[in-house]
Amino acid sequence: MGYAGAMAHLIVKNARITTLDPNQPEAEAMAIANGEVLAVGDEASVMRHATADTKVVDAEGHRLIPGLNDSHLHVIRGGLNYNMELRWDGIPSLGEALLRLKWQAERTPPPQWVRVVGGWNEFQFKERRLPTLQEINAVSPETPVFILHLYCQAMLNQAAVRAIGYTKDTPDPPGGEIQRDSQGNPTGLLIARPNATILYSALARGPKLDLTDQINSTRQFMRELNRLGLTSIIDAGGGYQNYPEDYQVIQELERRDELTLRIAYNLFTQHPKEELEDFRRWTSQLKPGQGSDWFKLNGAGEMLVFSAADFEDFLEPRPDLVPEMEGQLEKVISHLVAERWPFRLHATYNESISRFLDVFERVNRDIPFAGLRWFFDHCEIVDDRNLDRISALGGGIAVQHRMAFQGEYFVHRYGAQAARQTPPISKMLASGIPVGAGTDATRVASYNPWVSLYWLVTGRTVGGLELYGAENQQSRQRALELYTHGSAWFSGEAGRKGRLQPGQMADFWCPFYKRS
Repeated sequence: MGYAGAMAHLIVKNARITTLDPNQPEAEAMAIANGEVLAVGDEASVMRHATADTKVVDAEGHRLIPGLNDSHLHVIRGGLNYNMELRWDGIPSLGEALLRLKWQAERTPPPQWVRVVGGWNEFQFKERRLPTLQEINAVSPETPVFILHLYCQAMLNQAAVRAIGYTKDTPDPPGGEIQRDSQGNPTGLLIARPNATILYSALARGPKLDLTDQINSTRQFMRELNRLGLTSIIDAGGGYQNYPEDYQVIQELERRDELTLRIAYNLFTQHPKEELEDFRRWTSQLKPGQGSDWFKLNGAGEMLVFSAADFEDFLEPRPDLVPEMEGQLEKVISHLVAERWPFRLHATYNESISRFLDVFERVNRDIPFAGLRWFFDHCEIVDDRNLDRISALGGGIAVQHRMAFQGEYFVHRYGAQAARQTPPISKMLASGIPVGAGTDATRVASYNPWVSLYWLVTGRTVGGLELYGAENQQSRQRALELYTHGSAWFSGEAGRKGRLQPGQMADFWCPFYKRS
């Protein structure tokens, strides 16, 4: 298939191409012109688009797939910090993790910290336990160390306690606990109870990179994501990610034509009880879709009002949202719908989702959504009735593999039977709701999409616990679809990316091909 007579800039041949085009699922060659797929098919038909100037690449029989698209990744914030972080993703033993921590501490110059932020849990270690504060202090007595463990706690060595300025007189912040010893001195353990604000505020106290190093860090992070097959992401904003200050690095890279990921970004409210003012300001300045195919505004969220935050910490009971949440959320949703701004909203628990949908349905009666793109993030716990309500309002669900890192905790609190449909991905798909896959990296889960794909296909956590039966496990084909054209809906690009077929963006990945 292709455009007759058109000439290609690039042809890939001798490949095994997974197109995800239902009319032509497999091919052996592909022609590209001006960044779009020109033709896909057998080698003879595709080579008709070659000229003397066409670059022809022999894939040597390797598999080629559409570029992966993470529907929920905090790449803008993550890029600012990537070069400062030590990753424990996939490390099989706590002993090795502590050894890497020791090495990193020895080569980290003052006043910088060593940060381990997301992508790991204790169940991946053969020891099946967390590091102790004594072990962390032993391997790094002088260099500050901050280790974030999911949404539930952070472990700081005494050097980090001193750097932040915690003392026996420091009060516990709202929603968090500073653990203390018998004399009242901070031990270094910070506990999220019930939300993660204490963890993120402590992390924000660490030194930042200067602008030049932030640019380098962001480029390194993008190339790491490219290495893993990502060509697009949808940035979900994030706490302590302020607009426009923290966006200047990514904007500068776009200006230089140095972005290697297509980024659609959402704006995350920044001021508790002043959320409506945030969105009024932004809607007066920006329009959804503003930008380019490489960097553009996607809409609002994932935080719309702080009172609607139901962050999951399955070590703690489900948080009850405050009674004033509905009134605050309704004002923001009414404004966004009236301005035709797409939006996304973090939602973990069915009880929260019910209350959010009550607000959405009330707004829809006065200001019709009328095809406005909106979606929930996460939806670990959502029942059939609420799936029907989401479908009726034209919403989508962006699912992430947080359960791959927190599944053991969920099973301990709610039981293995409840975990079999957490989240109920197969039911979401059967209901016709648009579903896109992602990671929610980097503060809890790994940014590696293949960890997420493994979870989708096997139903297992990174610690090997089988959460789902066959009814909620996805085939490899379906999992790949969720990570490609499934996610394209969430940035308003369905039909433009996610499949290797004529007319779509020529974003693809060949995982094993290496040029000699």
